[in-house]
Amino acid sequence: MQRKNNINPEILDYEEFNLDEGIKFGILPGKVDDEEKLIINESKLIDALNYYNKLSKNLDIVITDKDSFERLLNKYLEVKSEEDFSNSSFEEDIEEDISLDEFLKDSVDILKTENSAPIIKFVNSMFFQAIKKRASDIHIETHEYSGVIRFRIDGVLYLQAKLDKNIIGLIINRIKVISNLDISEKRIPQDGRTQIKIAQKNIDIRVSVIPTYFGEKVVMRLLMESEDIPSLKELGFDATITKGFKNLLEHSYGMILVTGPTGSGKSTTLHSFLQTIATPEKNIITVEDPVEYKADNINQIQVNPKVGLTFASALRSILRQDPDIIMVGEIRDKDTAQISIQAALTGHLVLSTLHTNNAAATVTRLQDMGIEPFLIASSLIGVLSQRLVRILCECKKESKKDSEKFYELYGQNVKLYTANGCPKCNFTGYLQRRAVGELFIMNDEIKSAITEAQNEILLRSLMKKHGMKTLRENILELLISGETSLEEAIRVGLKD
Repeated sequence: MQRKNNINPEILDYEEFNLDEGIKFGILPGKVDDEEKLIINESKLIDALNYYNKLSKNLDIVITDKDSFERLLNKYLEVKSEEDFSNSSFEEDIEEDISLDEFLKDSVDILKTENSAPIIKFVNSMFFQAIKKRASDIHIETHEYSGVIRFRIDGVLYLQAKLDKNIIGLIINRIKVISNLDISEKRIPQDGRTQIKIAQKNIDIRVSVIPTYFGEKVVMRLLMESEDIPSLKELGFDATITKGFKNLLEHSYGMILVTGPTGSGKSTTLHSFLQTIATPEKNIITVEDPVEYKADNINQIQVNPKVGLTFASALRSILRQDPDIIMVGEIRDKDTAQISIQAALTGHLVLSTLHTNNAAATVTRLQDMGIEPFLIASSLIGVLSQRLVRILCECKKESKKDSEKFYELYGQNVKLYTANGCPKCNFTGYLQRRAVGELFIMNDEIKSAITEAQNEILLRSLMKKHGMKTLRENILELLISGETSLEEAIRVGLKD
């Protein structure tokens, strides 16, 4: 009989062992240092030893702490439930339409038992609901006396369930187990990944866990496959901008920047660009944080600052890999900006993103980073500033109040609509999103103005003079055509 704390045992195929009874009495077969053992939960030592004495075939005992035992227990429960989960039909779950709140009400007594299977079912149900409702992120938050689950749908967070605080800890532990994170570590942030299978389709999930004042908070990003990347036409931009994209992507070198706030669809647009120009003759390499779309026809690098793999260091290595096209997930600092511009000037097509509010601000932002104006003018070939606007569902209703407000703001009599809500749109009033943007393709006059370090206001007026349709004008068109609401138009930048 040994005692080992803080271990991570592997499951063991041990014939004639009753898993349900093992869970009940706190004893499970497992491998520790490649040796077959029976692992005992120290908090159930007496019950476990009594059950051990009844077994006909015995292994040596290892007594361990509760957290170590739970790691092994969760692995067994995961294997037990995996077949049901993998074979579950996404369509069947839609028909059942059981909310997470209802699930908890039905299962709250079971959660107090020794069997953790209801937690597994709840987490599985949560993933099903997230996919069904088109959520991009799942937030699990711990407050002082309770916790909540929220889904980000079309860029906005919606409350899905309120939880007892004792339950939320079990759910977070389950997520840690399937993401290969340490369930006993609650003091520092942890990042991991997991994968679920729904209707024969694998979905990668990026997991981030951070400690907050009252407990842990988990955010899970549902990552997409290459087949989910929309085409240029499907992005939703108007015909003029889409045509401009195609012209830009025909360049063999230079830099194309996509700008906008967090969550404005920049990464999706960049990957759409890459899929448009990807051919077997081209060597395409990306540096991302994280890799949000997995694609088979491009080489993707995920940054890892812990080992020194930053955007800048990865870019330096990429230039020795004979690339044709380079995609940098985000330009965050002067080093990354300088290397990207040098790559664009030495015969590579470079695509990247930047956090600015409009196309003209992109130039001044690069100058703020310390990039010389003449280098910006020489390397930059086009800038797209974009937003994602929620489109009203067919259940929309006319709003005279919004029409009156619009008249006060802009002096126009326009028939406006507002969100209503129905089962089709999950009672949000909106169904999917559409990208709007302002695209400027560089010309000699703008290059000259940049070289002379002209200010943002002058650059913007020059861009408009050369036919750039602004973000505000595009959002206004969606509003007047009845595709979105005044509230949504203001949220994404109508007044900017």
